[in-house]
Amino acid sequence: MICGALLAGTACTDFLDINESPNLPTSVTPDVLLPAGLAGTAFANNNELNRFGSIITSVTAGAANSPATYDIYTIDGANFNNQWRFEMYNGSLITYRNMIEVGEELGATSYTGIGKIMTAYTFSIATDFWGDIPYSEALLGDQNTSPRLDTQESIYLGSEEVQSLFDLVREGIADLQSSSTVNPGQDDIVYGGNSENWIKAGNALILKLANTISRVAPDRARQEIESVLQGGNFIQNNDENMVFTFGSSVGSRAPVYEYTYVTAFSNDMMISTRFKDLLESKNDPRLPLFVTRPTGEYVTIDNGFRGALPTPTSSWSRFSSYVVGDGGEGPVRFITNAQVQFILAESALLLGTPGDAEEHFQNGIRSSMALAGLSTGEIDDYFENNSDEVSLNGSEDENWEKIMTQKYIASYGNGVEQWNDYRRTGYPVLEEHQNAVGIDGTRPVRAQYINEEVARNSNFEVILPTVPVWWDID
Repeated sequence: MICGALLAGTACTDFLDINESPNLPTSVTPDVLLPAGLAGTAFANNNELNRFGSIITSVTAGAANSPATYDIYTIDGANFNNQWRFEMYNGSLITYRNMIEVGEELGATSYTGIGKIMTAYTFSIATDFWGDIPYSEALLGDQNTSPRLDTQESIYLGSEEVQSLFDLVREGIADLQSSSTVNPGQDDIVYGGNSENWIKAGNALILKLANTISRVAPDRARQEIESVLQGGNFIQNNDENMVFTFGSSVGSRAPVYEYTYVTAFSNDMMISTRFKDLLESKNDPRLPLFVTRPTGEYVTIDNGFRGALPTPTSSWSRFSSYVVGDGGEGPVRFITNAQVQFILAESALLLGTPGDAEEHFQNGIRSSMALAGLSTGEIDDYFENNSDEVSLNGSEDENWEKIMTQKYIASYGNGVEQWNDYRRTGYPVLEEHQNAVGIDGTRPVRAQYINEEVARNSNFEVILPTVPVWWDID
């Protein structure tokens, strides 16, 4: 499936050859590697992990097959094999490694910088889902076929043997700020070769990483956030969003579009009644822009529902073009201005970082509504008529809940981030799903290591999905 997403003339055979030959990076040029790596990360964010995250956080509801089992909290080591092996480790991550090696040989620092930023972003997806993972010893091919698992704490904070994600991103930013012999153009599907935007994205990624560890390592989080704020060079408007856009032709479309509208699995999932009810309770004008209503009414089911499904399936409410694109383009929103604004609102509220929490909170709502397609006038009307929804006028916990609930709404279509934030904060408050099974009917808080790795590498052991990852102390 990943091969179909490779754009800019990258053939599937070339992509697989890259994965099979990690010690021969000169066999492929960086302009071929970059779109392949970006597509792999986009798949990792937009495919099965996204489906799981959106279901487990009550945005969508499972009607059949895997989504229906996720909906009642059932996951194990048989899940996410393709995501671990082909979309990340043997896909985007090895491609970025090869691109960095080629870029270093050529003095192409624009490519090495992007590669390091995207490596950090992709590893963050893996560690946030699985906890301790192969990191410092990963991607070495025959040099190390049984890499150790670095702790999530060391991956985020660093140690004598492990470079932190923060330092990896900063290396990437430094590369982008230096002179490069070769620069990307249309092969850069995110920013079209705009290095300044990549630097802003790198700094925004530091904000995201710091936000992720803010409860378990608040001093480090505050330090990282204040450093970025002092520089002032991060994503601050929607035009700078870090977004990957797929194609609209068969074989190049976003996985969320294919799953929702094309494949034999298209009737496995629909929008949850709970998400629809949440937005209706807030008079939120994004609801009709986010969610389809083919019959003129929203047709949804509750999470864990096991009765007769609505008919016909063509009436079901699903992801709208906001998520899937007009013709399957996606987009995959890695990091957005709205997300950054909510991060800054939360950190100002809880960590005391510079800035006004309510101002950032309101900026986040406005940014999300504008991205959804609302006009400035429509957004102003909403603020005027729903002042309580857009004001931080309660206790610290009440204000925190407001920030996280609006961030959850703004993250619509990115189940990866919605699940991360829910585990980290417990917000928004989500009722348990009907007919919950899983382990003691408990909502999963991590992905279980895939069976193939447990069988192949003695450094792995079975850790059940009810065991929190390091940064999850809620």
